[in-house]
Amino acid sequence: MPDAPIDATRQQGIALALASAAAFGSNIVAARLAGQAGLNGPLLVFYRVFVMLALVGLAAWLLRASFAVQPGQRRALFAFGLTSALVGSAYLSSVAFLPVTVAVVIFYTFPVLIVLTEPLLTSARFSLDRLAVAFLAFLGVAMVVGPDLHGLDPRGLALALAASVLAASQFFAGAACAQTPLVPKLFWSHLLILPVTAAILFLAGGFLPPSALALAPIAAAITIGGYLVGFLFQVMALARVAPGPAALAFCAEPVFAVAIAAFFLGERVGVLQYAGGALVVGAIITNVILEQKRVRPTPATSLGS
Repeated sequence: MPDAPIDATRQQGIALALASAAAFGSNIVAARLAGQAGLNGPLLVFYRVFVMLALVGLAAWLLRASFAVQPGQRRALFAFGLTSALVGSAYLSSVAFLPVTVAVVIFYTFPVLIVLTEPLLTSARFSLDRLAVAFLAFLGVAMVVGPDLHGLDPRGLALALAASVLAASQFFAGAACAQTPLVPKLFWSHLLILPVTAAILFLAGGFLPPSALALAPIAAAITIGGYLVGFLFQVMALARVAPGPAALAFCAEPVFAVAIAAFFLGERVGVLQYAGGALVVGAIITNVILEQKRVRPTPATSLGS
């Protein structure tokens, strides 16, 4: 029976990861609409981080929460904040040199990287079935976004691959600082993210006052809100489940994005995209079943206890 709470906690973690993927998926579609209205990506990134810091500060004041971090958690928290800042920067920069679809496919190799390196960086055992699920999920993502293989600039490829490696690192760092309470984790990580995004915005020369968000108020609100919810649920998920299962759940993000774009923007979805989405969903369901089997005690173990 002591394994039951662990099983429930992991299920909660995977559910939170899926909810985070859905939030980030809506964020992508809204960001496109905001961009069409003249709000560039770095500007939206800066304001969403600024809003997160303001809300976390308000929550800390209302809840009288402490920003203190245990000494043993500080290095992991620093790594989480730094990788969170750099992964978005590298990912957004890659689309300046690559078609978006190619950048997405390269970026979503990070679940495979996590599954391959998890046994080296954590106590998790190497699992061939989880690796197979990761490759199936990646194949589904590739089918959903339908990569355009033309115009492959080496700079874009390097940035997209760097974003993939950074995303894998972010998941490991997030799991490593799982013992840090939610409020200080959000506050200190975003205090690291803010100057990085501010520097990128300064270099891009696209800073606009907050009133500029009125150019596309609904799209800007969804973009910022999608990030806030997505990041919050991602942090909560990594406190409950290992990086591998969480990363596989995040393969649903492009599926959510395509589905939302098809419903709200009227974008056409082909048979290949439907098949890819079904493959990703199947991989996620398979991963949930495998995770339940891993934590469920065998009859011999139960009798022995």
